[in-house]
Amino acid sequence: MPFRTVVAMSPKTQSRVVPVAGTTVSTGIAGLDDVLAGGLMAKRLFLLEGTPGTGKTTLSLQFLLEGAGRGEKGLYVTLSESAVELKASAASHGWSLDGIEVYELVSELGLDPESEQSILHPSEVELGETVREVMERVDALKPTRVVFDSLSELRLLAQNPLRYRRQILALKQFFTARKCTVLMLDDGTADVQLHSIAHGVIVLEQNTRAFGAERRRLRVLKMRGVKVRGGFHDFNLDTGGIRLFPSLIAGEHHAAFDPTTGSTGSTELDLLLGGGLVSGTNTLLLGPSGVGKTTTAVRCMLAALDRGEKATYFLFDEGLATLLARSAMLGMDLRPHIESGALTILPVNPAELAPGEFACRVREAVEDHGSTFVVLDSLNAYIHAMPGEQYLILQMHELLTYLNQKGVTTLLVLGQHGVIGDVRTDIDLSYLSDCILLFRYFEAKGEVRSAISVVKSRVNAHERTIREMKLSSTGLQVGPALADFQGVLSGLPSYAGEMAMLEGAAPESAT
Repeated sequence: MPFRTVVAMSPKTQSRVVPVAGTTVSTGIAGLDDVLAGGLMAKRLFLLEGTPGTGKTTLSLQFLLEGAGRGEKGLYVTLSESAVELKASAASHGWSLDGIEVYELVSELGLDPESEQSILHPSEVELGETVREVMERVDALKPTRVVFDSLSELRLLAQNPLRYRRQILALKQFFTARKCTVLMLDDGTADVQLHSIAHGVIVLEQNTRAFGAERRRLRVLKMRGVKVRGGFHDFNLDTGGIRLFPSLIAGEHHAAFDPTTGSTGSTELDLLLGGGLVSGTNTLLLGPSGVGKTTTAVRCMLAALDRGEKATYFLFDEGLATLLARSAMLGMDLRPHIESGALTILPVNPAELAPGEFACRVREAVEDHGSTFVVLDSLNAYIHAMPGEQYLILQMHELLTYLNQKGVTTLLVLGQHGVIGDVRTDIDLSYLSDCILLFRYFEAKGEVRSAISVVKSRVNAHERTIREMKLSSTGLQVGPALADFQGVLSGLPSYAGEMAMLEGAAPESAT
């Protein structure tokens, strides 16, 4: 059979180019087409499996609506919902089912105790009649796409596994002969018999957490003849339908770029870093709360904006109004760059955002907005949004590798627990970072002061010194090396000498 190249249609996700045998049809969900390397194989039968509420009906309607938009006939065979309920569900998404045939196998007449067929009293005769009705409707309409909802009722009618399997096989052969692409919905748990019959199996899951919105994810359990994206993929079910976020594979995204070193906007900080921040690298800003990590990140980002770059700031912890007001107070007004479109600040609610969706937003910032400078502030909230530490490490590895390969300069803000002495982090991301800026508090002349040092850099010959840092109305000040102090990084320094400290108080609320 000849091969053809299929590229997913999503404007938000860059798809792999995969050789696929035969013809594929779009599911109507760009992310799912990407996962399936182009879509579903035409003229085949597929199983869509998941508990009630996972989104099977919505996905099926999008599948049929996509076909209707391409001039294909669609048939929705329902044993579980009425046509009125289906149309109401479609209307809640702003859809119309005009052009899609909805066929109810169980009507008021069918539920009448005096009727010859009653789904409430399963028997071999009723199963045969039900399957025959479906076949007659398909022969009359000649649809290209068919949805059968659901197999749970068909399983009850069959009463035993052998009869049930035979009827499913008969339906499969019938639909294949009529050149129909079929989605069969099943509310039950994994059915090995069904899995062996279907050409492909897609599983939808819904996980409820103690706090925050439920998380939904999709997995392609089986797909004959196609190399699909493995693993779980997050998706949202909202007004307008399903939006799926394919898991990020950094190895698929390479871009040619020349690594350049950009100034941070502070001459002393540039010296500390060995010249500045290098494109295609990520820098971890590590330290206790209030020490100046966010202000340093804003200063570096503003220098990139002044050079004509575009930037995106993902704001997890702080309010947008607070960030803008505090930055302006420190002489770093971000509003002109927001108004020009060069800067996008995206507040993020980790309780509502799935990790896959966040990775997709980062990709959109780079590929759609054209951002070459990205700030994640802070990773502490992102950590709590993840289901476990192991998954966070893997997710961040792919995300940072992707950003590096795109030539993006990335700043990661990570707060540590404690102020002095024993300062700890929720998770160790140091080995993923190309550069680490370490912030610490120390005491001098009866005041709490801040120190900054570069403890790691893979790209520059950086200074090994520890310098004082201060926030002021002119922005960020970095002083000379703290040569007369011992124990600054431990938070318990001792002073021996006459070194002058940075003078001038920071604005009262700029902490």
